[in-house]
Amino acid sequence: MTNNQSNLREQLMQDYEPKFMEMAARLSEENIDNDGGPFGAVIVKDGEVIACGANRVTASCDPTAHAEVSAIREACRRLGTFSLNGCVIYSSCEPCPMCLSAIYWAGIDKVFYGNTRLEAEAIDFSDKEIYDEIPLSPMSRRIPSVHVGNVLTMPAFVKWQNKTDKTKY
Repeated sequence: MTNNQSNLREQLMQDYEPKFMEMAARLSEENIDNDGGPFGAVIVKDGEVIACGANRVTASCDPTAHAEVSAIREACRRLGTFSLNGCVIYSSCEPCPMCLSAIYWAGIDKVFYGNTRLEAEAIDFSDKEIYDEIPLSPMSRRIPSVHVGNVLTMPAFVKWQNKTDKTKY
C-alpha cells in the first residue's frame, strides 16, 4: 500500500462504526441457517440503520438477491427514493461486480467490507470469471453480446431526450 493509499484509508476509517459491521457479520452468519448464503449488508444514513439485507439467492430462486442488492432495494423503498446519497453500506464481503454496480447506481457514498473477494473465492464464491470478462469486447465474452443495430430501439432514446419533465438519474 502506498503512502497516499494509507493516508486515504486512515481518513476513510474515521467514519467507520464497528457496530454496523457486526450487524452485517451477524446477518451473514444467521442467514446460513435460513437457507441463504454467508453474506449480509447494512445501509446506514446519519448514524441510523436504514435497511439490512442477506443473500437469498437460493432461498428465493433469484440470482440477483445478493445481500447488498437486497439492502439497496429495501433502503430505497423505505426512503421513497432511488438515490441513496448520504448513505454508507457495510457488507460482510467485498461486493461482487453486480452489487458494486448497484452501489454506484444508488449513489451510496462509501463501502466498508469484511471478507475479500479472494476469501470468498476460497469458499467457492468466485467472481473472477466476471471480472475477467468485463474488459473483453462484447462478442468475445463467454456469453456473447451482439449489436444488431438501433433502428427499432433509437426512438425510445429520442423520446427520452425530448421529454421535458423527466426525472434524471
